[in-house]
Amino acid sequence: MESEAASADLELIGHGPHGKNKPETRLWLRMLSTTKLITTEIRRRLRTEFGATLPQFDLMAQLYREADGLRLGELSKRTMVTNGNVTGLVERLETDGFVQRVTPDGDRRVTVAKLTPAGTELFVAMAAAHEGWLRDIMADVDPAMIASLWSEIGAVKASASNHLSGSAFE
Repeated sequence: MESEAASADLELIGHGPHGKNKPETRLWLRMLSTTKLITTEIRRRLRTEFGATLPQFDLMAQLYREADGLRLGELSKRTMVTNGNVTGLVERLETDGFVQRVTPDGDRRVTVAKLTPAGTELFVAMAAAHEGWLRDIMADVDPAMIASLWSEIGAVKASASNHLSGSAFE
């Protein structure tokens, strides 16, 4: 399978002429290749089953969590998508009837995006499918191992957060 080959190649990238990678490099490449492998499959399934993109799904997930909607700038921060791209995503979802833009208190300088009832219905269906896809993708992994990995990767994330040279999310 092409995506599996691409994933395996990521782990081989760091093998230099002098042998194996250091453990930290191997772990990072393993996490990166696993994320890429799963993300590629999730993107494919979203496109095939819902005609949606992963950024659209992510944006709708943020709006689903906030019944009053979110300012476009806040959506950009939460999805790590540029303001211009968020505007394009919102416009497309608005055209499709899944998102509406409102200006609270008539202040035209502020635009808030909210899910429409149709958008909520679509997102609930996509979220249920997404959960099932992840369960399917990880079906060969023992649930106890998933719990353990979640905790252990949390330690890696905490260490990375402790050693950032600036804000990773600005």
